[in-house]
Amino acid sequence: MSEHYWLGITIIILGGIANGLFALPMKFSRSWQWENTWLIFSLLALLVLPCALLAGFVPHVGDLYRSAPWRLVLYPLVFGFLWGIAQVTFGLSIKAVGMAIAFAVVQGLQTPVGSLVPLLVFDRAALFRPRGLLLLASLPVLFLGLILYAVAGKRREREQSASPGLSEVRKGSFVAGLAIAAFTGIFGANLNLGFAFGGGLIQRSLQWGANPATATYCVWALVLGAGAIPNFLYCGFLLSRNRRWNLFGAAGWLKECTLSTGMAVLWLGGILFYGIGATLTGTYGTSVGFVLLVASILIAANVAGILSGEWTSVSSRTKKVLAGGMAAILLSVVVLSLGNLF
Repeated sequence: MSEHYWLGITIIILGGIANGLFALPMKFSRSWQWENTWLIFSLLALLVLPCALLAGFVPHVGDLYRSAPWRLVLYPLVFGFLWGIAQVTFGLSIKAVGMAIAFAVVQGLQTPVGSLVPLLVFDRAALFRPRGLLLLASLPVLFLGLILYAVAGKRREREQSASPGLSEVRKGSFVAGLAIAAFTGIFGANLNLGFAFGGGLIQRSLQWGANPATATYCVWALVLGAGAIPNFLYCGFLLSRNRRWNLFGAAGWLKECTLSTGMAVLWLGGILFYGIGATLTGTYGTSVGFVLLVASILIAANVAGILSGEWTSVSSRTKKVLAGGMAAILLSVVVLSLGNLF
């Protein structure tokens, strides 16, 4: 176990909380449409801020990329572009089914791929040791929570349909939104894969004099930069089709930009915290750490969803189903944490 293991775990959990809250400012948007908000958010979170961090904290960036084997640069770019497609659909799923359900489905589905693939590639034998077995045991519990969230969401749609204006979800949109979230979950694991397969680039960055806490920026800049492309293309398409470019100069633009900036800071801060924490954690940072990230994201997103009114006017039984889903997530974290005893 790394000497900074518990510090890394703490940072990962804090990153998950920030990431789980990132969509909350979008609920206060009044002047802009989804594509306006998402474009500014993507510009800041996926391009401007990562590039600024890269230039400010990673020494000899040009030499680092030029001297690295092409695979170390290509893998983060490819996985980043694939993840960018999922990032677009993630935003759509939040709009369709709300924060609690979208985060639950997306994170629940991407966890097996995002956590198991790095373990299988980098330390396959660990899968059959106590820590790996407990990781596997935690996943069905996580899926149980996912199922309970879906049940609660469907019940919410039915119960809120009798109270127009209360539901965050348009009537009849739940199934479509759930399908979008499921697609997002499958493709969303590419974010973790891009980071995991960029480990060699991080090691080279350390050799070039980068600080261990910021060496991950050289990988995140590639992954997020490539992921920005699908987001820009789709938002640009919607803005042109719906003729909403003019909203950027309309009244209230400063407030809307502030909300988008808040989203970007929370989201990117969560991602960077995960990268730092996973590096400090050591061998299991992209497996055990990723499951802990998912759990903290889900809990934060659900708390935010409840406080922002997503579950207004639903029955106590539906709230109990939601609580059961949250309990299952917490139990998965407990099962996973038992692996630290071995």
